[in-house]
Amino acid sequence: MIFGKSKPLRVIFMGTPEFSVHALNAIDKSKHEVVAVFTQPPRPKDRGQAVQKSPVHERAEELGIPVHTPEKLKGNSDAIAEIEKYDADIAVVAAYGLLLPLDVLEAPKYGCINIHASLLPRWRGAAPIQYAIWMWDKKTGISIMQMDEGLDTGPVITKSEVFITTKSSTAVLHDVLADLGAYLVVDVLNKTAAKGKQPAVPQDESYATYANLLKKEDGLIDWDLPVFNIERQMRAMNPWPSVWTYTPEGKRLKIVEAYLSDQTTQKPPGELIDSSGHVACGQGTMLRLIRVQPENKSVMDFASALNGKHVKVHQRFRGEL
Repeated sequence: MIFGKSKPLRVIFMGTPEFSVHALNAIDKSKHEVVAVFTQPPRPKDRGQAVQKSPVHERAEELGIPVHTPEKLKGNSDAIAEIEKYDADIAVVAAYGLLLPLDVLEAPKYGCINIHASLLPRWRGAAPIQYAIWMWDKKTGISIMQMDEGLDTGPVITKSEVFITTKSSTAVLHDVLADLGAYLVVDVLNKTAAKGKQPAVPQDESYATYANLLKKEDGLIDWDLPVFNIERQMRAMNPWPSVWTYTPEGKRLKIVEAYLSDQTTQKPPGELIDSSGHVACGQGTMLRLIRVQPENKSVMDFASALNGKHVKVHQRFRGEL
């Protein structure tokens, strides 16, 4: 038996977004004790710019766990002293958003382990789920990594794969991978409690790729690309930054829902071909618009956008101003 009568671990949890909450909940329900949570400080959010606590912060308070919100860890002697005072066995990190200096990595008895949403060394960095979809990967997954000072460069303790299908968007994969990460990290904690620090396999640097933090401009459609590429981009950028284009007047048009058409065309890429919402894409392919959001307007179906003269048949959308 792995679990046996092993002593529960004292865990420091470090995370910030909703993705991390899944793991926090799982560890809280396990035999292990989350002694403290470290998360990003409250920040202004959304259009109203009201200061809001992170999802992990809010959940930790609901669970009655002490919360710390340092702006940085490197060179922050107060934050490091806080970490050391908890005398933790291990730290679990999930999308925390801060690099951990060596003195933090070495503070817990078994170091720090990270839940990363890719099959490392593929897609290190900030947007692994999005890039796996966008770049035509057939599968992605979760890696539990023993952290070192690099960016997602530490040796991998365990991995689990998830196939990317034609229905896989970032929104869908986010929840699947968050739940998988929560399950895997509790399993690693159980094995660590029973057997000590878990063995880990160094990453092969020759296969490393990086998923940079997404920018709003990553959602801008290049109509010269085949519709298959554009559809991948749509799923990768859902829910943020979404995909959009420019009208001939230079106004943004967000494409909320669309699908691949099996028809072909000789029209130039970007042209709105008909009142059914077909837009010409590269290599004679077509995308059919279902719901759109004109600049400064609410989301509407394509027919309403056409009737409201937000779009016009035979106009040509642009991938740049």
